[in-house]
Amino acid sequence: MGKSDFLSPKAIANRIKSKGLQKLRWYCQMCQKQCRDENGFKCHCMSESHQRQLLLASENPQQFLNYFSEEFRNDFLELLRRRFGTKRVHNNIVYNEYISHREHIHMNATQWETLTDFTKWLGREGLCKVDETPKGWYIQYTDRDPETIRRQQELERKKKQDLDDEEKTAKFIEKQVRRGLEGKELEAPVYTELNRESEEEKVAFNLNKGASTSIAASSKTSSVLGPNALKTVEGAVKRKESSHSSGQSKEKKKKSALDEIMELEEEKKRTARTDYWLQPEIIVKIVTKKLGEKYHKKKAVVKEVIDKYTAVVKMIDSGDKLKLDQTHLETVIPAPGKKVLVLNGGYRGNEGILESINEKTFSATITIDSGPLKGRRVEGILYEDISKLA
Repeated sequence: MGKSDFLSPKAIANRIKSKGLQKLRWYCQMCQKQCRDENGFKCHCMSESHQRQLLLASENPQQFLNYFSEEFRNDFLELLRRRFGTKRVHNNIVYNEYISHREHIHMNATQWETLTDFTKWLGREGLCKVDETPKGWYIQYTDRDPETIRRQQELERKKKQDLDDEEKTAKFIEKQVRRGLEGKELEAPVYTELNRESEEEKVAFNLNKGASTSIAASSKTSSVLGPNALKTVEGAVKRKESSHSSGQSKEKKKKSALDEIMELEEEKKRTARTDYWLQPEIIVKIVTKKLGEKYHKKKAVVKEVIDKYTAVVKMIDSGDKLKLDQTHLETVIPAPGKKVLVLNGGYRGNEGILESINEKTFSATITIDSGPLKGRRVEGILYEDISKLA
């Protein structure tokens, strides 16, 4: 087997080594080349390509330093935003996850010497909330996206409206109860003496133990007490039956209240939202200008969703395939009567027919066309929560 054979043990070992992360001191950021040992790094520094890169960097070193610093900051903040959101997390946890990517920008090529300096800089610039603890520095991402701020304001407004509706309902019920109590007067109990017409007459007490016992007692005592006692027992049986029926009605009322609670829980689930909305086979519009005028404001079809936030799209006009983040895309609202897919909220994943559009509130009205909710009319759904189906 030859030395340069693809399946030789040495070639296989070299490929295995090249997959993992290597030592930082043997990495050249200008050439973006990772060497495996000190001898390899020395040979690379003496190479013509490396000397050419150094001459290029010596003309304007500040430009290269600013470029690497900006790339490092953007990638670090993007990972923090996607992986941890606005949660408070240790800066070393985020950094370890960032450097696990083999092609990351190394910190020794930026304007910051240590991770602590970079963390302090993030706090001074207002990009993150930072605080120092005995366990180290903690950071919390500050989301200043206008769209996110607008969503938070809408959610707060909706919560306040729900609380106002609950307070109005509680006041109305309290007013109805007070009005019902005003027209009634509490009846005071009337006490009478226990008198017997004759000493030979027997006195029977009905303790309401049950209809069967009272009926049996009535059959035994009817001959002794006469028709008056029989009427008393029959009245007790009727009272028992009426109390039983009232108990059943109370149980029905309790069941209906439970159903109402379940409906409220379902309604809360419908209003639940997520920070990702990409779905396959929907039409989107590219809003980023980084790709040039060729793709700016052009429509594409989502072919694949990667890690919830990234999509592989196919351009409708040219057929080119691109891999883009959801922040570089926006939904497409079709004409009324066309099919749409719900991307966020409780009706997420359901197809529907667009009925009308409200330009003042930036919302639409759709009719669900799939699933168990088929035929349900949904009003006030936001533009960003629906998109045209391909």
